[in-house]
Amino acid sequence: MKVLADEGDSPDKLIIIGINRAGDSLVRFSPDLNNRIDTIHFEANSNKKIAELIAKGESHLNISFGNKDDIVKNSYGSFHIAQMLCQKVCILDNILNTQENKITTTSSYASVLNSLFSDQSRIFFSVAKIFATGSKLRKEGRAPYLHILKWLAESNDWSLQLDTAIVQHPEQKASVGQVVEKGYLDDLMSNHAEELSEYIHYDSITRTISVEDPKFVFFLRNIYWSKFARQIKYIKYEDTTKYDIALSFAGNDRNLAELIFQYLSENEISVFYDVNEQANILANNVEEYLLPIYQSEAKFIVPLLSDNYPKRLWTKFESEAFKSRFGENSVIAIWFSNTPSSLFDESRKYGGITFEVDRKIEEEAYRISNLIAEKIRISKLEQEV
Repeated sequence: MKVLADEGDSPDKLIIIGINRAGDSLVRFSPDLNNRIDTIHFEANSNKKIAELIAKGESHLNISFGNKDDIVKNSYGSFHIAQMLCQKVCILDNILNTQENKITTTSSYASVLNSLFSDQSRIFFSVAKIFATGSKLRKEGRAPYLHILKWLAESNDWSLQLDTAIVQHPEQKASVGQVVEKGYLDDLMSNHAEELSEYIHYDSITRTISVEDPKFVFFLRNIYWSKFARQIKYIKYEDTTKYDIALSFAGNDRNLAELIFQYLSENEISVFYDVNEQANILANNVEEYLLPIYQSEAKFIVPLLSDNYPKRLWTKFESEAFKSRFGENSVIAIWFSNTPSSLFDESRKYGGITFEVDRKIEEEAYRISNLIAEKIRISKLEQEV
């Protein structure tokens, strides 16, 4: 493109046809191209055009679709989807050729949708399941890939810019942000290219995920997401709290906190960990930012109760914010084995975990994280009942 533009040979023209917004990385790669190109958008067809298409079919078959308005509305501007819906109506009403006498179809849109969705599921369910599961099913996790797929289904232009979507869904910021930032989504697309690449495109440079097959779009937009999550074996994919866990610790114990954060995050559990929030905290009143997290925005508080904990200013502030939550069964205390039990008498009334300081910290952090993950799994099962 740059060579053609620099040569200035007017007969030459380069035309690139691609999925919505997938070409943005070209401009990111070479910003000066932005002023040398024109973008032509192929917009969705209007409802009027969809209705005209259906009218031609009605005329040819000598029929009238009784559910025409529903077909138009649910075609999402796609001639192809409209044709699929009309074909399904005709099959259900046993209209296989032009009618001698004009008739009106009687199949309800609900029956048409159920039948067509069932047909599409044979092709697309496995694709959606592979993507929504991610590299490994984490039953206790926040299902970040499933949320990405759901947000994509809700997008008007069949594409989703993930940074924007994360801002719009703050309750999933930690879990979805993790799979995007650490390249896990990119790895998923690479490792399952054979199954996914025909239907889903991901540009890791612009962090834009797109689909172009209207049949797959139709399938995604008609998924019953709660049922789909259960079919995949997720315990509960919708969460009312911003974080599953909020860590509270003295700076001297950051090595343990870091390991617990890493292990829990690998299980797709949303963790408030101060290092991850530094950019968000900048320019904010720190107390005002932290207070709601420890009071209500985290499902469980995990304080690391070493002999350093009561000596630090911020741990005093955090513990004051969450102390009433002991009675709500939402504080999981981690007691250091070399700390006198009398130092945290109040916390001993509730179940917690002892960190054995004489053992390998990696093994202890892994053990503690597994117990916390199991507690989250149990709490989600209880919410489902």
